Amino acid sequence: MPKILIVDDSPTILMALETMVRAMKFEPITAESGERALELFAAERPELVLLDVNMPGIDGYETARRIRAAQPDAWVPIIFLSANEYDQNFERAIESGGDDYLVKPVSPVVLSAKIRALQRLDQMRGKLVDMSKELSAANQRLETLAHQDGLTGIGNRRAFDHVIEREIARALRSHEALSVALCDVDHFKAYNDRYGHPAGDECLRKVSAAIARSCRRGTDFAARYGGEEFALLLPDTPAEGALKVVETARHEVAAIAIPHEASSTAQVVTISAGVATFLPEQDKGAAAFIARADQALYRAKHLGRNRCIGA
Repeated sequence: MPKILIVDDSPTILMALETMVRAMKFEPITAESGERALELFAAERPELVLLDVNMPGIDGYETARRIRAAQPDAWVPIIFLSANEYDQNFERAIESGGDDYLVKPVSPVVLSAKIRALQRLDQMRGKLVDMSKELSAANQRLETLAHQDGLTGIGNRRAFDHVIEREIARALRSHEALSVALCDVDHFKAYNDRYGHPAGDECLRKVSAAIARSCRRGTDFAARYGGEEFALLLPDTPAEGALKVVETARHEVAAIAIPHEASSTAQVVTISAGVATFLPEQDKGAAAFIARADQALYRAKHLGRNRCIGA
């Protein structure tokens, strides 16, 4: 049964309100002071509060303010009860956290109507909160999808472009090393021609998973750069360490042993890679940084593929 907290320093009024509330199929909880009301509010978690304005100790306005402060993210309707009907009293009640204001003696019909109206508002608010949560979750899913490659499930080019700018800025601040690698599946066009595009898609999924497995730290980032090309971003990693990571990726791909009879490099799918480490005095931005990795990748291909070359 829903609970209503009734707060009034008059035992007679408390009894009358308690009778009204029971008739409305609510469970009344009564308090004769603001201090006791705060204790019961915390312990009983009522659905609504009927609050007298004038009480010994802390008055109804201060009690309402403390109730709101105790639950800043929740909304429990508060109806003020007072023998006065001055406009300034109503304004002060709203400012202190109240939702409505009734003049005593309270009519059972009016009180019931006010409570039902506030219940409907609470239900509408609950629906809005739920909708807001669902919308937030949907936006989060969309944000994830916007940065995820649809074929391989790893980061996409958009995500890579965002992360590399962020990591360059961080590297400039911290003076820590930052390395990037561009990896290309060797003879991928020949693979597609020989085995078909569905097999080519499956090949890219397996290669991307192997490359991602080489990212052992939470800060390492793997992305599909475009087509059959992948990128690895390795924060706080100097050139020597980056070459080791990319060599690991190259061995991971070879270990999958995807047959590639159309390759002139090996009987299985392999990758070539170029690695560059950020040089603040030379790389004026992400484009120049990536270009050096791309040049190293070109040299790796020129030297026979299935290898990793540093810039």
